[in-house]
Amino acid sequence: MQLHTLDGARKYLTAGERDLFLKTAERGDRDARTFCMTLAYAGCRLSEALALTADRIDLAAGVLVFESLKKRRPGIYRAVPVPSALLEALDLVHGIREVQGKRGKGQDVRLWPWSRMTAWRQVHAVMEAAKLSGVKASPKGLRHGFGVTAVSAGIPLNLVQKWLGHAQLSTTAIYADAVGAEEQDIAQRMWK
Repeated sequence: MQLHTLDGARKYLTAGERDLFLKTAERGDRDARTFCMTLAYAGCRLSEALALTADRIDLAAGVLVFESLKKRRPGIYRAVPVPSALLEALDLVHGIREVQGKRGKGQDVRLWPWSRMTAWRQVHAVMEAAKLSGVKASPKGLRHGFGVTAVSAGIPLNLVQKWLGHAQLSTTAIYADAVGAEEQDIAQRMWK
């Protein structure tokens, strides 16, 4: 896995592009907005976001709990800390507290009962409205952007590995191979 295509195109969104994506998502449908926020702030895979249910949102701990769907066996979960703005939006739009208050009723109902294609189209529509294009303008571009942003912010690789659900640290280490502004941010920390 690499962060650039063979012709040098970047496969990840920068922090500024992610912010533009999120601002554009705010103007759209509430369900699409919370889905886009989840992808951007949690770094999860499209299928992992689609599998999210109310009982896997821990408002008190400030985490979303994803089942790692690329593991060889089911039942492997990871908790990803997310901003309070995402938790508040999920609660407002999807009634998380209300659903969790009704123990046993509807907890296993997915927040977004969409197909993968519908979810991809939702993200793509926001990317187009934000005038983001190319290979980076995708759910995978958001995931890669999450990894680059985490490494640029000085988050230890083992935590980034855990949050992204990577089996091997070597997979996560590619995010330390960022270039451009992200590389400059990392270098600035070294020079201070």
